Amino acid sequence: MTPRLRDPTRLRWGWFLAACALLIASAVAGITVGPAGLTPGQVIGELVGGGSGLSGTQQAIIWDIRLPRVVLGGLVGSLLSLAGASYQGVFRNPLADPYLLGVAAGGGLGATAVIVLWPSADTRLLPLAAFAGALAAAALTYAVGRSVGGRSAVSLILAGVAVAAFFTALQTFVLQRNSETIRQVYSWILGRLATTGWQEVLVMVPYALACGAGLMLHRRLLDVLSVGDEEAESLGVSSSRVRTTVVVLATLATAAAVAVSGLIAFVGLVVPHTVRLLVGTSYRSLIPISAVAGGAFLILADMAARTVLSPLELPIGVITAFIGAPFFMVVLRTSRRYVT
Repeated sequence: MTPRLRDPTRLRWGWFLAACALLIASAVAGITVGPAGLTPGQVIGELVGGGSGLSGTQQAIIWDIRLPRVVLGGLVGSLLSLAGASYQGVFRNPLADPYLLGVAAGGGLGATAVIVLWPSADTRLLPLAAFAGALAAAALTYAVGRSVGGRSAVSLILAGVAVAAFFTALQTFVLQRNSETIRQVYSWILGRLATTGWQEVLVMVPYALACGAGLMLHRRLLDVLSVGDEEAESLGVSSSRVRTTVVVLATLATAAAVAVSGLIAFVGLVVPHTVRLLVGTSYRSLIPISAVAGGAFLILADMAARTVLSPLELPIGVITAFIGAPFFMVVLRTSRRYVT
């Protein structure tokens, strides 16, 4: 009897369910850990409505402070991971990441311009301004990278570093001209998940749904693009249309995350690469599992940021950079066979 071979392009449900379990455990831990003296059983009982016996103050802490922050962290981590996995697929580059490509810096400049120049603007405009800056940065990085080295990993990353430096310089110039907002923007640049209730979550939800659904629908096409543009065209797939659509969706996802959380580095590199090592290279599995695992990763990183120097709170970008910088060096070394 011929053994049945597993299709490597199918969703790996075991790993997906494991990622969901990790996300739930991370969320419960993120709500529990802190000075309020809560236990996981009390948190679960309160969330499922089974009668937790908590005081009114403890219930308010869960529903108005910690749960919004955990949900926001899950959404931001999910979007950054989705964007990273999508950029890696569409550029066929293992080192592509919103931060390394300069996209996050462009989004930061757009959002900073609104904060500084139009402080009374509706917060719902921040993702749109960040999207404009992020899209400009992505286009500039791709154009510069293609002009000097085709699809070379090194040329694209170096172009991203240059573009990020340029947009960061513009951001610094804007801040120096408006020094009264430096403290507010500086704390935002380092990355944070501070919330004022559910407002930031509500701003994020439409972008998360739209970008998440769009990138999920394109995950099979990313598998087709991985074999090359000519092969994709021979299969009836318009590589240019797919690439443009995915870049726009991934850039919008990055912009929405940057607008509410600031610049949080390396999430889009660490999570997709870790998932790729576990489940393989097919984007049918990589995209959905990265989305779930990215939410869990950022919730745990935020919990570390709140507790490492308690009662002081570290910027979450410090935690992700502390993890991501060594990870990037390892990925760069192990991916040298792809780098020309």
